[in-house]
Amino acid sequence: MAIISINKKLFEKEISKLDENIQDKIAIFGTPIEKIDENEVQLEIFPNRPDMLPYQGFKRAFLGFLGKKRGIKKYKLQKPKKDYLVKVDSSVKNIRPYTACAIVKGLNLNEQKINEIIEMQEKLHLTFGRKRERFAIGIYPLDKIKIPITFKALEPDKIKFIPLGANKEMSGLEILQKHPIGKEYAHLLAGKEKFPIFIDSNGEILSMPPIINSKKIGEITPDTHDIFIECSGFDFLILNKCLNIIVTAVADMGGKIQQMRVHGDKKRILPDLTPEKMKINLQNVNKLLGLQLKEKNLKNLLEKMGYNYKKGTVEVPAWRVDVLHEVDLIEDVAIAYGYDNFVPEIPKVSTIGQENPKEIIKRKISEILNGLKMIEVSNYHLITEKDISKMEIKNKKEFIEVKDSKTDYKILRPNLTFCLLKVLSENIDVGFPQNIFEIGKVFFLKNEKITERESLAVAITGNFTEIRQILEHLFRMTSLTIKIKEPESEIPKHFIDGRTIEITLNQNSMKKESKEKSIGFLGEIHPKILKNWKIKTPVSLFEISLEEILQELADYQR
Repeated sequence: MAIISINKKLFEKEISKLDENIQDKIAIFGTPIEKIDENEVQLEIFPNRPDMLPYQGFKRAFLGFLGKKRGIKKYKLQKPKKDYLVKVDSSVKNIRPYTACAIVKGLNLNEQKINEIIEMQEKLHLTFGRKRERFAIGIYPLDKIKIPITFKALEPDKIKFIPLGANKEMSGLEILQKHPIGKEYAHLLAGKEKFPIFIDSNGEILSMPPIINSKKIGEITPDTHDIFIECSGFDFLILNKCLNIIVTAVADMGGKIQQMRVHGDKKRILPDLTPEKMKINLQNVNKLLGLQLKEKNLKNLLEKMGYNYKKGTVEVPAWRVDVLHEVDLIEDVAIAYGYDNFVPEIPKVSTIGQENPKEIIKRKISEILNGLKMIEVSNYHLITEKDISKMEIKNKKEFIEVKDSKTDYKILRPNLTFCLLKVLSENIDVGFPQNIFEIGKVFFLKNEKITERESLAVAITGNFTEIRQILEHLFRMTSLTIKIKEPESEIPKHFIDGRTIEITLNQNSMKKESKEKSIGFLGEIHPKILKNWKIKTPVSLFEISLEEILQELADYQR
């Protein structure tokens, strides 16, 4: 979550007086007040609404919620001039392959507005941009730039400019080693043979993303009236949304949006503020919310939340990043309706609640592992392409990709090993040992259909013997019989060959007739995989399918 500060006088002048009624509406809108005093009001903005991180974005959305300005706000886009071009060189393909750019003209900036732009940039970097890992933003005075502009990559020693906050020229490597901002974000370019830069037609470097701008042409002042904006990163859809958030906010400061041509993997004209169209079913709305809305009510509520609506189709603003499904639209309908207006009802059914036997077993397994001083973790069901590459997996056909994903998390996890290694890699600065486990669903294709199953994975920063002891203790406590043996089937590539064993379950072991079934592998993670995840200590891990175990124990309980 991020906190934004708004001048109280400005709020009351442009939005509404901050009386008790408005304060209640701010909370219902989903942006609770963190602090309010004579000079400012601080609001809490949740991560799903980065479009409200700029004051102008919040103002636009909240005025609609109050019913003062309904529907999608329209912004006039001026077509690109002949030389308004950004060329994306092939050298950035494996470093930072995409950029989205625009120009905003006719600004009348002062110190307050400049601070708002800087704060917006930093808030987007920290939240939506995940500390610049997902994208980096650059904002420059257009009058100091000779366009067209090129986005390319060079060897670090060939990159030389004076970065913001410095008084002398530095090379790309020197910036990472000596400049405070460079040292903070050096990990984002670690291991790269070339660093990305934006450079104009005069050969002047604008910036070295995602690190820092040039002091000479990378700083806006009150004398700046026209600005060039660029967002660079790994997912064009994300960059486009980020650019839309920025240009609309800056346009609301009095600027005029000028499009640019961006020629890279495709030829694009940006920004593109065309609304996305999504279907919404009135019956689904009423069923989910327990209401009896009519179509005119639905239209009114959606327009209060900044959408356009007509005959079951919703137009979603180009700056909204959180609307992925019809349910997201329905949530906004609920907000517009007002949670305080919902009338609670007791269901007209009588049932006796009971915990699912399989959930009881999973809880018992967690308790056993907790007793061994292990920490349970919970991760997303989706992973990224970058996660796959770290596991040295070449064939990606076996992975299930989510269609039209709007984030870089778009692949259903095939196992829990990905997730546990990611947790360890994100906690390398924490003391050792680190012993973690997860129980959760994994996904795979079976007969061309998506299948899911429950899995258990345990990872420790220890050796083969320790992880084997944990496995054997777990099954002793569950009274099930397992065998460990030399692998008969192909072992997962992330394990060390010769330091891996196969785990089989003795099915129907509580009956006279029984049979063995392979349920997973135990072993030590290959050093190359650990290096990819930047884990500097040996890791031992086992992952097993829980489906057979849950069924076996559930049958026994019955």
